[in-house]
Amino acid sequence: MMIKLWATVKKETLLLVRDKVGLSILFLMPMALIFVMTLIQDSAFKTMNEKGIPIVFVNNDHDSLGIMIKQGLRNNDLCDFKDSIDGKPATTELAMKAVGEGKFLVGVIIPAGATAAIRKNVTKLVSETLNGEDTATEKPAQLPDSVEISIIIDPVAKKSFLISVTSNLREFISEVKTKIMFQTFSDQVAEVIPDKSNTPKNTYQRSQIISYTEIYASKTADKIVPNAVQHNVPAWTIFAMFFIAIPLSGSILKEKNEGSVFRLYTMPTPYLLLVNGKIIVYVIVCLLQFILMLSVGKYFLPMLGLPALVLGNSLAGIFILTLATAFAATGYGVMVGTLASTEHQAAIMGSLSILLLSALGGIWVPSYVMPEVMRSISAWSPLNWSLEGFYKLFLRGGHVPDILPDALKLMLFFFATMTVSYLYNRKKRTV
Repeated sequence: MMIKLWATVKKETLLLVRDKVGLSILFLMPMALIFVMTLIQDSAFKTMNEKGIPIVFVNNDHDSLGIMIKQGLRNNDLCDFKDSIDGKPATTELAMKAVGEGKFLVGVIIPAGATAAIRKNVTKLVSETLNGEDTATEKPAQLPDSVEISIIIDPVAKKSFLISVTSNLREFISEVKTKIMFQTFSDQVAEVIPDKSNTPKNTYQRSQIISYTEIYASKTADKIVPNAVQHNVPAWTIFAMFFIAIPLSGSILKEKNEGSVFRLYTMPTPYLLLVNGKIIVYVIVCLLQFILMLSVGKYFLPMLGLPALVLGNSLAGIFILTLATAFAATGYGVMVGTLASTEHQAAIMGSLSILLLSALGGIWVPSYVMPEVMRSISAWSPLNWSLEGFYKLFLRGGHVPDILPDALKLMLFFFATMTVSYLYNRKKRTV
């Protein structure tokens, strides 16, 4: 059995090596895609449309500040506002987890007692101003009870996109804060001086009362900055790995057309054994593709002034996910080659279906900017499973347990395609 398997592997390797043009395309095509698409999307990432930004809101204040911010975000057409997660009221822990898993791009957390702290600060500042104390020279650190609003950020989202989002959030929250401060200031002055026109100008610095902390929802302490490289290198490598379905399906159909496969059927050799030789060879090719593309992202793209690819902290996770992706891609190629009747038919079927799956899977456009219906559909694309897995490793600081569900789905896809291929081939042989 092992001798026959080795013979089929050797045969497939020789056939692949002899086709130098086809072999070159397998490696040069993804490299060219990564270079071109990364250079193009590096600027496109900076101008992303913010419509429908998924935002989760945690209101621990339950007073004027939290209520007014909640109302403003809910009524903003640019926000896909949620204050609950899976039917449960949003908490800080749930928000961190949800953003870290990619369910939301941004989380806003209003701390408990925020409104009371603002009122306390304004009361103190009014009192000092009316008593003739010079608050302009007071150091910011000396102001008590400052309010820290946390903005949780999904590392997968593009940096410039998040800058725009967080800037708008800061501006909006500052407007709400100013309304509360002005109202509190007016109330305090009215109690002391009926004629507000004689009120000295307040000299406090507004930024000292509310500060902001941006937190990347990552499981690692290292700050991984989202950019075009972190998206395009894994995305187009996955695309290239699945595109291997075209030469693989062509190899299967060539054997059919030449009659060699029928000669093999006359020998006591199981169908799966014949196919396993192809799978082993093409899985190895996929792994080599991946290694080459990682090298491009880490060492060659920086030569063009682009950021270097950050691989995360789990080499084991990268290997497992890459291997699962390679099996899914080769399984799909075997299925296309089995179902198609001619090489031309296989080429059209394979290329169009992979383009469709890649578009749905977030390869061309990140899935988080798609409409909700399309995001639901994209969750069924094997390319999306692989890409989301690499997002977890490269951007969210994930490890092996985090990508196991994605790897499992890819392996189930492989077994499903092989089952379809086996049953269809057996049916055709009995006809």
